Amino acid sequence: MTKHISKLLAVAGLAVLALLIVALLPLFAEAEEIVPQSRTEMELSFAPLVKQTSPSVVNVYTQKRVTSRVSPMEQFFSGGVAPRERVQNSLGSGVIVGADGVIVTNNHVVEGAESFRVVLSDRREYPAELVLADERTDLAVLKIDTDGAKLPTLPYADTRASQVGDLVLAIGNPFGIGQTVTSGILSATARTDVGISDYAFFLQTDAAVNPGNSGGALINTKGELVGVNTAIFSRSGGSNGIGFAIPAEMVKRVVNAAINEGSFVRPWLGLAGQAVSYDMAKAQGLDRPIGVMVTEVYDDGPADRAGLRRGDLVTDIDGREVFDEKGLKFLAAIKSPGETTELTLLRGGKQMTKKVKLAPPPGATEADVVLLDGQNVFSGARVVELSPRLAEENGLDPFQKGSGIYVHSVLRRSVARGYFRPGDIIRSVNGVQTKSVKDLKALLKPDTHTWNIELERNGHMIQGTVTL
Repeated sequence: MTKHISKLLAVAGLAVLALLIVALLPLFAEAEEIVPQSRTEMELSFAPLVKQTSPSVVNVYTQKRVTSRVSPMEQFFSGGVAPRERVQNSLGSGVIVGADGVIVTNNHVVEGAESFRVVLSDRREYPAELVLADERTDLAVLKIDTDGAKLPTLPYADTRASQVGDLVLAIGNPFGIGQTVTSGILSATARTDVGISDYAFFLQTDAAVNPGNSGGALINTKGELVGVNTAIFSRSGGSNGIGFAIPAEMVKRVVNAAINEGSFVRPWLGLAGQAVSYDMAKAQGLDRPIGVMVTEVYDDGPADRAGLRRGDLVTDIDGREVFDEKGLKFLAAIKSPGETTELTLLRGGKQMTKKVKLAPPPGATEADVVLLDGQNVFSGARVVELSPRLAEENGLDPFQKGSGIYVHSVLRRSVARGYFRPGDIIRSVNGVQTKSVKDLKALLKPDTHTWNIELERNGHMIQGTVTL
């Protein structure tokens, strides 16, 4: 009897094993690849996502002529040969954001270049035109003529929904070896202390980003453009797992400005502020440091017209928390002048909201630069009146005290070259305060040969007398 029971159990065990094998067979069969949706699915492949998005990432080749110096020895033995010219090539990446051939990349990829060429993932090549280059956001927009052919594009992601830990892919052309893809996660979503640009609000990722990846795409698992890869933190030049990308909101703003407006004008809040320390937060009744304490409000600026005051504590803008002035400036700059933004603030322990209508900074711009000439110490200096708009364009403090004339540039081999530097602020000449270029020109009389000049250079006041 026992023997028969043993046989029955053995048969039953084999049957159960057979059923288990049948149930597991589909797992070993060739199945359609899908994008990982959770930690348990990490063994699945990113291939469908890469196949969908990589055609929208391109290689950007630039060229510029560089003059090589010839040593005195070479000149002697070659009979006074002239300096040699050579063509310098550089490589970066770009992202197609317009089906008609609009491509965004980094400004430092195209900076100083004379010609541009774009190579698509299928190896088609096109000459490109530079539409807009903005140094302060480190973004540039290129345009290629596709003869009516529509190109694959990447949609913009809403990075307000992005969270630390989200899976991301970086697509680009590192080291010029061809298009490659690396994976990682978002390590941070609002890095403002990177020091790359003054409009700093970067996404941080541990996806490998190397030289040549600049301008490439950082995408999420939905196939959306989260950001444009722009920099790495590295002492060796290679990826150390700390890469930074410009968020999609700023990318979209710059691209729209390039295509629709022809230039990128940053809106201005008209306030200055400082980050909140633990002690300041405690004094405001907060349980943690958050927000920007308003230290200056520009008269008749957007913030002033909205009713903001010195001492107000701005905690968020359009529902997004801020922790320093850079983050506040960035979140304002992703909007266009004329649009309204909502600031939440604390005043005297009470929470309130203020709607601020954004506007460009007032005053002269680089378009108003004037070249001074004649027989005087300023001959060859290109100057413009100091203003909040000029300060914003040149990364200066728009709230600096006092008026003056800003030295934009100085011509080589000019009289002014020996006395002035770009960035100098001329405060007074011969005891007369220079509030406008007209004031300065009035002091440049033909019979004047001596000038007592007061100027500010790198934050220091300098006084001197020049006689010609």
